[in-house]
Amino acid sequence: MKLAANLREVYKHRLLIRTLVGRELKARYRGTVLGFFWSFFNPLLLMIVYTVVFGFILKPRDPSLGEGPWMYALYLFAGILPWTWFSSSSNDSANVLMINGNLIKKIIFPAEILPIVSVSSNFVNFLFGLPILLIFLIVFGKPPTVYALLLPVVMLVQYLFTLGFALLLSALTVHFRDIKDILGNLLTFWFFSTPIVYSLGALPESSMLRKVLNFNPMTHIIAGYHDCLFFGRMPDWTKLGVTLAVSVVLFLIGYAVFDRLRDSFPEEV
Repeated sequence: MKLAANLREVYKHRLLIRTLVGRELKARYRGTVLGFFWSFFNPLLLMIVYTVVFGFILKPRDPSLGEGPWMYALYLFAGILPWTWFSSSSNDSANVLMINGNLIKKIIFPAEILPIVSVSSNFVNFLFGLPILLIFLIVFGKPPTVYALLLPVVMLVQYLFTLGFALLLSALTVHFRDIKDILGNLLTFWFFSTPIVYSLGALPESSMLRKVLNFNPMTHIIAGYHDCLFFGRMPDWTKLGVTLAVSVVLFLIGYAVFDRLRDSFPEEV
């Protein structure tokens, strides 16, 4: 199969991917005082803003999140970290082929390496922030349970879903530049359509809104993080399994579109 052959070709360039991820991370924080610590401070500052607005002013209505704004802040941080990985990967992937146009034109190598690098470098940023979340959980009396060991499964589902979306975005944006402008609004809507600043437990089981939100794959990915880290319970494997199937389909579609358009990239970037 052509897909298998292409993936084997990508695997042969794994050292190049590792090098480009390292270069991307160094370039992102070059010249800054805090350096890699910004991978923690950016979601932390965002968490503080949402905690003040939703924790102190609006206040969450779901008692399962615990008492006080600090428990809510932990819940929020557990969702914002993986969401930042997804949204940053999406934004970076929308531009990655055009930014690296000279590389695509001059060197023969699989162009799909570029969105892979975008997703992987943001995944490393996510990993930098994860230990800080674990420390906060311990400090505020919610130490990780044995279910935290299931976190790599949730990460795998998110990586596959994010990569599929990144491949589709990067290929289509080359031909439709308006996607970059639409993407920001789409991600804002998607953020509030995902249980990050609120919990599904705050919605009635039979409500139409809750049923609609269940069609959002990121709902179940973020719920997986919340279950493993914040609630300390077993994730819903049925919903996570369906999300994995959706992620595989999205990856196959994203790669098929990318492969179909790859010959036009040198002319369009």
